[in-house]
Amino acid sequence: MNLSLSRRALMVGGLLLAAAMPAMAQDKPVLRFSAVFSEQDIRAEMTQLLASQIADIATLEPYYGGNLFKQGTELVALQRGNLEMGNIAPQDISNQIPAWSVLTSAYLFRDADHLRTFFDSDVGAEFKAMAEEQLGIHILGPTYFGARQVGLTTDKEIKTPADMAGIKLRMPGGDAWQFLGSSLGANPTPMAYAEVYTGLQTGAIDGQDNPLPNVENMKFYEVMDQIVLTSHLVGFDLLVISKTAWDAMTPEQQTAFAAAATQAIDFSQKAHLDREAALVEQFKGAGLAINTPDVDAFRAHAQKVYLDSDLAKDWPEGVVDRINAL
Repeated sequence: MNLSLSRRALMVGGLLLAAAMPAMAQDKPVLRFSAVFSEQDIRAEMTQLLASQIADIATLEPYYGGNLFKQGTELVALQRGNLEMGNIAPQDISNQIPAWSVLTSAYLFRDADHLRTFFDSDVGAEFKAMAEEQLGIHILGPTYFGARQVGLTTDKEIKTPADMAGIKLRMPGGDAWQFLGSSLGANPTPMAYAEVYTGLQTGAIDGQDNPLPNVENMKFYEVMDQIVLTSHLVGFDLLVISKTAWDAMTPEQQTAFAAAATQAIDFSQKAHLDREAALVEQFKGAGLAINTPDVDAFRAHAQKVYLDSDLAKDWPEGVVDRINAL
């Protein structure tokens, strides 16, 4: 009798434990993370660092190389509840919130530190609030991946935008990119990324603009004479989490999660800046001239071109001055 009761108690206890296990597993959510960068990218190391730091809060499940969602579709996936985290381009946000297009304009941010200062400022908080309220995403911070520089097949000295006149500068396709090339004083020329090396080699274009790691990866330096450190566009994406996943955390978990994200972003930013500095020396060693123009003259010219255009009609009043003053 007692043996029978004991067996029954064990069976009931086992059933109760089995029923409780799914609930226990749900206490630690799985956050699917989508990015277009590869597993060898510095930002993949950033993601792994974040995963280790938040292991007590959630399980981060990364997907690289656009394997889960293609580039440009991650934001919609977040909004539909098909994704919890992503590395999102600001251009994708500006497609839904036109005011955000100011953050993709030339010479808005001076460098990586200025970019971070903006997102930590009151005006940055206003833009993050727009994204949270209108798109349902919580921005953890910007992930810097390099400043775009001009590489040329000519040794012509470039000091101001006037010196760029007549230069056929390859830019990605699309009106926004062509406008960016014009704001530098150049003659923007659309060309597929895979064709740039041959275009530089044959003279179909006089130059290209890319972050220095891209110049190395695609070996553009082999067919260029100089790099002009215009730093005209600070390249960044945004580490984001869906508002649904964010709101499911306790305030204490949110604080710990945000601190872990900041630590991971700090690591990635430093690694990218160190890489860029090393590449400047590497390209010098390869025989390229490395020149620094009058960046203030470029900034003043580009910002005026943007502010005088229809692109600025959706920008908050005085926002460029507020960001310049940071």
